[in-house]
Amino acid sequence: MASPTIWLDADACPKAVKEIVYRASEKRGLDVRVVANKAQYVPRSERVHMIQVPGDPDAADDFIAEHAAAGDIAITQDIPLAARLVPKRVVTLSPRGDEFDEDSIGERLSMRDFMTDLRDAGVMTGGPSAFGPKEKQKFANAFDRALQRAG
Repeated sequence: MASPTIWLDADACPKAVKEIVYRASEKRGLDVRVVANKAQYVPRSERVHMIQVPGDPDAADDFIAEHAAAGDIAITQDIPLAARLVPKRVVTLSPRGDEFDEDSIGERLSMRDFMTDLRDAGVMTGGPSAFGPKEKQKFANAFDRALQRAG
């Protein structure tokens, strides 16, 4: 079985998550594709590649959705992107360590759309809590489990 490619939807990905992915890449010899609208720092490595896409807000999502394949692992907090990847059998994790799967993606997409409607109507919904050590550990654990399943 071929090693999975790791896809990072990098524009809004926390630095701590990127560092975990880069370490795993070196340790396990995995290819990482860092996709973003703006240039991002990536370590010097034959395995880690920065892919800068045009400034269109959905360009990074479109690139990842087009190129990710079954068995790959994608890290994104973009729920519509996750909804495009899950049916392709791409293991999809949020930077907070939540795995999107066929059982949860529909509900997550509905909740996201509902919250967008509330915000559009002027309701203050707040944002996610701060990303801290607890969230970093949850991501690291989920990512490790995904890598173990991938072989």
